[in-house]
Amino acid sequence: MDLLLILTYTAICIAIFKIFKIPLNKWSVPTAVLGGIVLIGALILFMNYNHPYSEMSRQYFVTTPIVPNVTGQVIEVPVTGNELLNKGDTLFKLDPTPFQNKVDSLKARVQAAKTELERADKLFKAKAGSKRDLDLAAASLDDQQAQLALAEYNLSQTTVRAPARGFATQVILRPGMRAASLPLRPVMIFVSAEGNYLVAWFRQNSLLRLEVGSEAEVAFDGIPGTVFSGEVQLVFPALAEGQVQATGNLINPNMAPRPGRVPVLINITDPRYEAYADRVPGGSYAQAAIYSEHFHHVAIMRKILLRMSAWMNYLFPFH
Repeated sequence: MDLLLILTYTAICIAIFKIFKIPLNKWSVPTAVLGGIVLIGALILFMNYNHPYSEMSRQYFVTTPIVPNVTGQVIEVPVTGNELLNKGDTLFKLDPTPFQNKVDSLKARVQAAKTELERADKLFKAKAGSKRDLDLAAASLDDQQAQLALAEYNLSQTTVRAPARGFATQVILRPGMRAASLPLRPVMIFVSAEGNYLVAWFRQNSLLRLEVGSEAEVAFDGIPGTVFSGEVQLVFPALAEGQVQATGNLINPNMAPRPGRVPVLINITDPRYEAYADRVPGGSYAQAAIYSEHFHHVAIMRKILLRMSAWMNYLFPFH
């Protein structure tokens, strides 16, 4: 953007020299250059600090790694990639045979345990059996019932369902593959339909001008020539570069090679964006600007530059 400002000033100077036929000499040229340095330098100083700009902005979205709760062989994948699903719709099915066999076996054991409990109860009442035998029979029945409940739960988990409203993307799972109940080996990625989150990354120099509720504008690379209005919804209170976890290592200077940028969540309020929302995929890149209440008259320059940059998105081979 600073380059656009310099090029604009250069174009204005050339036009003035041509229109008013100002001679190019040792006085006129240095004056124009010095004037440009002072003028552009002051504009950039006030504009960059009070109305910060981020060339690094992106639409983020929430994904859920799909890992089955049980391990088995895939027998059916009825879901189609990127097709909108409701919560509870089937994603894929595992072979239920071994799980059904386990349920049937435990049902037989439960029935046998009930019979044993009834026999122990009759013997105890007839004073032909001990209280301990009766308690053991009751405990055995409770244990078999608990195992049966777990087996029935595992059987129900052979059908893996959508965790929320959304869609599965890049569906590569096929019948015959084996799906394991391992957290580090998801077999499918589910994208929640809760919407995207636009996060702009601002330099820390303008941290005092990043305030919730401030006016903001966003220009997507994929929508050239269009700038959408919005507002600052959240200034994240933490930077990734400063996080530490419980390990056996102490922090050291090598862990801070970069200052990092402040993530700012921007809510796009422009009604025109609704026409493009379905055409802007998650992960789309954008530029963003925030307009504070300080030196508000300078904000017009930032708005002009952002629109010029948005129009330059048409020139993607050279951008």
